[in-house]
Amino acid sequence: MENVEALYYSKSDKNVVECHLCPHECVIGEGKEGMCRVRENRGGKLYALSYGKTVTVNLDPIEKKPLFHFMPGAQIVSIGPNGCTFTCKNCQNWNISQESVPTKDISPRELVELAEREHSVGVAFTYTEPLVWFEYLMDVLPLMREAGLKSVLVTNGYINEEPGSRIAPMVDGFNIDLKSFNNNFYRKYCGGEVEYVKRFIEIASAVSHVEVTNLLIPGLNDNLGEIEDMVKWLSGVSREIPLHFSRFFPHYRMNDRPPTSAESLQKAYEIGRRYLDYVYIGNIFIEGTENTYCPDCGKVVIERKGYSARNLMDSGCCPSCGKKIKGVWS
Repeated sequence: MENVEALYYSKSDKNVVECHLCPHECVIGEGKEGMCRVRENRGGKLYALSYGKTVTVNLDPIEKKPLFHFMPGAQIVSIGPNGCTFTCKNCQNWNISQESVPTKDISPRELVELAEREHSVGVAFTYTEPLVWFEYLMDVLPLMREAGLKSVLVTNGYINEEPGSRIAPMVDGFNIDLKSFNNNFYRKYCGGEVEYVKRFIEIASAVSHVEVTNLLIPGLNDNLGEIEDMVKWLSGVSREIPLHFSRFFPHYRMNDRPPTSAESLQKAYEIGRRYLDYVYIGNIFIEGTENTYCPDCGKVVIERKGYSARNLMDSGCCPSCGKKIKGVWS
C-alpha cells in the first residue's frame, strides 16, 4: 500500500517539518521519523508510513478491551499499527509498539468487508496506539458507519486538541488509558504529559462513549490520595464514565516491582465507588468487582465472569427500578 501524506504538519526551512498530530510536536529533518516511528519526512513532506499496515488481526471479546458498557458479550475484529506516541517502561505490547515488526496491508474497504465476513459488531483499533493511524482512521471510520459497524479506539489519548476534536465524534466507543494523575509519572515512565490526556477524555466523553482504565503500579501511582483526586476529577467530567482499575504485572523494563495486591485494588475500587457510578477491577478475580450494578437500586444489571457477560437489562434499563444504564447496547 502506498504511503499517504500526513495531516497536521507544517513546513519550515531546509525541508524540515513539524508534526502537529500529538503534543510531542516532533521537528523532523529530511529522511527522519517522529518518535512514533510511523511518520517520516520525505523531501519536505510528512508521510504516514503505517497507513493500512496492521501488526495483527484478531477476533476478541469486547470485554477484553476492556469495554463493559459497550455491546456486552460481543466479538469484535481487532487490529493495530506498529507504533506509539509513548515509551512506557511497563508496556505489555512493547514488541509491537516500540520495535519494527512485519505488517499486513489492509485497505479501509477490505477492513469493512473483513468485519462483515466475521460477523463482528465492528472494529477495535487497539494493541498499540491507534491515534498514530489518524489518516487511516479518517478514511475507514465513515465507511464503517455506512455499513452499520461500530468503531472502538483503545488509546493513550495523547493527541492535540484540533485533531482530537475532529476524530472523537467519528468513533462510537473509547477506552482511554489514564496512567496516573501525576505528571511526574507521565514524564518519567511514559514520556508524555497528563494534561493532554485529561483534555482528550473531556473532548471524547462529550461526543462519544468513553471508559477509562487506570493500571495501578505498586509504589508509583497507587497512592490513595492521588487515586481520590483522579476519581473526583473524572466524576467532574461525568460520574457515569466507567472506570477500570487494572492489576499490574512485571513486564518489559519494569521487572523490579511486584504485581499489584488485591488489597490495593480493593481500596481503589472503594474510593472509586464513592464518586463514580461504575467501577471495575481487572487482571485479577475479586468477587463482584466485574459486575455492573444499578447506581440507583444496587441490583446487578450485567453479570460477568472473565470475558463472558450476561446482560440482565431491559432495553438498556435496570429491570428492577427502570434506571437507564450508561452505555451502548445496540
